[in-house]
Amino acid sequence: MSLKSNIQITFNNITKKKAASIQSALEPDNVNFPKGLSFEIKSIDNKLVFNFQCIGDTRKLAATVDEVLEHVKLASEIIE
Repeated sequence: MSLKSNIQITFNNITKKKAASIQSALEPDNVNFPKGLSFEIKSIDNKLVFNFQCIGDTRKLAATVDEVLEHVKLASEIIE
């Protein structure tokens, strides 16, 4: 039986324009994920919600979360 892990990260008080810009910036990276790893972004009201799911190696999950957060930080800095 493989370990199944879920991580949800929510950014609050974010404008719809900024949320859409961050989503657009991350879309090219949201392809060809390793087997057992998935990532979804949703914009809900004034929140940007990231859902990560991993079946198996949680190191892949941690590395992916770290990489996505770095990209969010960079995109946020460019937008402002």
